[in-house]
Parts: sequence; structure tokens; C-alpha cells
Amino acid sequence: MRAAVLHEYGEPLVVEDVDAPEPQPHGVVVELEACGICRSDWHAWQGHGEWAGDKVPRGQILGHEPAGHVVAVGDGVDHLREGDRIAVPFNLGDGTCPYCRNGHGNVCADGLSLGFQAEAPGAFAEQVHVPYADYNAMPLPENVDARDVAALGCRFMTAFHGLTHRADVRAGDWVAVHGCGGVGLSAVQVANAVGARVVAVDIDSGKLDLAREVGADAVVDSSDLDGRGVTGAIRAETDGGAHVSVDALGLEETCRNSIFSLRKRGTHVQLGLTTEKERGEVSIPTDRMTMQEISFLGSRGMPPTRYEELLGLMATGDVNPGALVSREVSLSDVPERLAAMTDYGTEGIEVVTEF
Repeated sequence: MRAAVLHEYGEPLVVEDVDAPEPQPHGVVVELEACGICRSDWHAWQGHGEWAGDKVPRGQILGHEPAGHVVAVGDGVDHLREGDRIAVPFNLGDGTCPYCRNGHGNVCADGLSLGFQAEAPGAFAEQVHVPYADYNAMPLPENVDARDVAALGCRFMTAFHGLTHRADVRAGDWVAVHGCGGVGLSAVQVANAVGARVVAVDIDSGKLDLAREVGADAVVDSSDLDGRGVTGAIRAETDGGAHVSVDALGLEETCRNSIFSLRKRGTHVQLGLTTEKERGEVSIPTDRMTMQEISFLGSRGMPPTRYEELLGLMATGDVNPGALVSREVSLSDVPERLAAMTDYGTEGIEVVTEF
């Protein structure tokens, strides 16, 4: 089968023929119908993550936002059949550890990260293997399109989990979103869907226009503003500061701006991963956070056991990840589209639909 393989960090992925997967007893093989292209793929391609112990090895097939249909089933799988249409989370749990059993499979003690570990080859390929499929594979509602599910990817589910499960955003809250790439726009749409008011921040006017289209009540063009200017604009718009603020980029500047844009007892949600510059660490105002009782939360993917919530909202039209899809591409286009992310040269979500 054809797959996009990482051979050298920062060099174009190579689309080449590799062996097709065979199902393990607990797994299934999925023929891809769609796979999102995510900034986390870009981080992996660049060789980031050594500081967190998750640098992707050379020889890896990237891609972690798949949807498709089952074409082979392991002997030990009980709930899936050939032809079933499924979504696959990137954070793969084994279904048996204490975290999985308590509904937190996204941080499984023995979990795998699809497309980021040699043990879990990714979905920039014609087919992908899904381990522990009875736990990880999520059946798709009939009226939900594979392209739109790929747009869920890690970004939409991470934003959904971060805002609804971790930060408990409520109707009427002000939510500030710093960075309007894929995960930021997903956060805008999720916050809007639960009735929150949203102010979106970016340096790109096109991305801010898209943020308005998917639910932002206000936008801040930060191209000519320093941190004080950004946080001042947000505080003015939200009558004293956001209840919840999201860093969707992972830069020290956006992380700090997010914290400083909060009102007392506000909550910061970290969605973006850091770059080579920060190497996993940023300086944050701990005294201010202590005195104002500011909370700092992380969000990684979403527990597989809660996928039905999000798929149900898609089926009813309450959320529409497909509205964020800006381009459909082929597998052969993936190397070039990853390179376009280096200078933030993409808008919305790009999805592979031709393999």
C-alpha cells in the first residue's frame, strides 16, 4: 500500500509502497476514507518532542486523524465487523488500565499514540491498524461524513474535551481563544455551541474572519499589539477578563497572554504544544495565579468512552467540524501541505480524501 513516511526530520515525507497491516487478535484494519492534516504532524515531522520523551522515530508513518471502514478483523474482536464505518482517536487506550476503566483512556497507562510511535503506524496511508479496537474504534452515525470526522481529528476532540470536560464552560461564559489555526477554530466552534461568548485572537485577518464565521462574537487582531495590548483588548471586550482562556498555539507569548487575559478565578486551558524555542516549558505568573485563584489545565485528546457525545452533536448538526475544512487533498500532497504549516500558511483544516 502507499503511505507517507518520515525518513529525515524537516525533509519532505516520502510517499512510497509499504507492507499493508494485518490485524492483531485485538485489532482491526481500516481502509482510509479521510485523514486530517494537523499541526501535531508538523511537530513530529520537525523532530520536536524530545524534551517530553515523545520524539517520533524515523521511519514512522505519520497521520493520526482517520476515518474509514473496517476491512479485516482480529480473532479477539467482539463488536466490529467488516464494512463498519468508524472513527479512530489518536490516543489509543488498552481498555484495561485504571485510567481506562475510570473513563480516562486518553491518558492510558499503557496507551499508544497513533502515528507517533513505531508500535502504532499512522494514517497517512491507504490502510491503518487500530489496536484494542473494541475499546478504541467508534462507530459512525449513518449521516456523518468521513471527511467531517477527520476534521474532528485531535484538534476538535481536544478542544471539546478541554472546554466541556476539563474547564466546564457554561452558557454565558466569556472564552478567549489565542490562535485561530485548526485547534483554535475548533475551540471557537465548541464554545459557541455550548452557549459561551467567544473572543478570538490572531495576527491573520483571514483566520479572524473564519473565526467569526464559526462563532466568535469578537476578534482581536494582534498583529500590531504587544502582550499588554492583547490582554487589554480582551479585558475590555469581556468586561474585566475571560472566564476561560485557551492557548491554541503553544508559544510562550500566547500562553502568558491567555493567563493575563483571565478574570479572577478564571481557567487557562493549554491545547497547543510548544515549539523548539520553548522546549516544553514557559514562564508563567504563579504569584498572580495564586492570589487570583487562576486554574491551569491541560487537555490531551478525548477519552474514547466519551466519543458518542461529540458524534451525537455532529449527527444533530449542533457542531459542524466540516465547516472548518478549507481544502481536500491527496496523499501525495501531504509533504507539501505540512511544509506550508511552517510559516502558518494554511487556514482552517486540510483533509486527505484521496489515497
